[in-house]
Amino acid sequence: MNCFYNAFNENGLNLTDNVFAGGVGCAARIPMYIRGDMLHTIHGRAIPFATGLKLANPKLDVTIFSGDGDLGAIGGNHLINGCRRNVDMTVICVNNNTYGMTGGQMSTTTPHGYFSTTSREGNPEYPFDLSMLAAAAGANYVARWTVLDVNELVKSMGKALQKRGFAFVEVVSPCPTAFGRRNEMGDPVQQLEWLKKITVRREKIEDKERDKMGLNFQGLISVGEFVDRNRPSLHEVLSRKRGGAKQ
Repeated sequence: MNCFYNAFNENGLNLTDNVFAGGVGCAARIPMYIRGDMLHTIHGRAIPFATGLKLANPKLDVTIFSGDGDLGAIGGNHLINGCRRNVDMTVICVNNNTYGMTGGQMSTTTPHGYFSTTSREGNPEYPFDLSMLAAAAGANYVARWTVLDVNELVKSMGKALQKRGFAFVEVVSPCPTAFGRRNEMGDPVQQLEWLKKITVRREKIEDKERDKMGLNFQGLISVGEFVDRNRPSLHEVLSRKRGGAKQ
């Protein structure tokens, strides 16, 4: 939240021109702490609600806060198609590897072999890499950092807020209660130390390994910018069509 507030203020943005949205979950409650207009939507549906809002009033800037369960599981198809359509919005996904608020079930980002209320013998599945998914699906800007990467996170959030088209910032965060406790990871400080040990900057990875070095590959998490491009947003394409221009 503090990183976002700093990015928002450093870029000279104002609350009048912005609307915030969230689905259901710990991170989805963040818009309730902002003195601005917000949509509290149903579980997994923040992106389609925000898409309708953006198309109805293109002058508004829309930012979504949500978690990995809300965006990557229940709302996974909306995430993919939001990136594909390149809807002009900023999506901040707080990934704590679990359904933190609804009972500690495994999500699509729970690492292989880790425990949850629905994987008591260890998660038999392999996780989504949400940042690589967003990049491959067509988002204009994609970055991933942990909560320890404060300066980088502020910078990426600032870029995302200024980017036309779909911008996705993944924030890997510990969940001491639902995830850490079940996996005997210690207190919150110890979990932060664990995050520090398992992260690696993308630019330090050899090209042949970079695409494989996603979330939970060889026990490491790659952080950095994945995509920064300028594909026309959905609104720009629709405006051209209405004006009689070819796409």
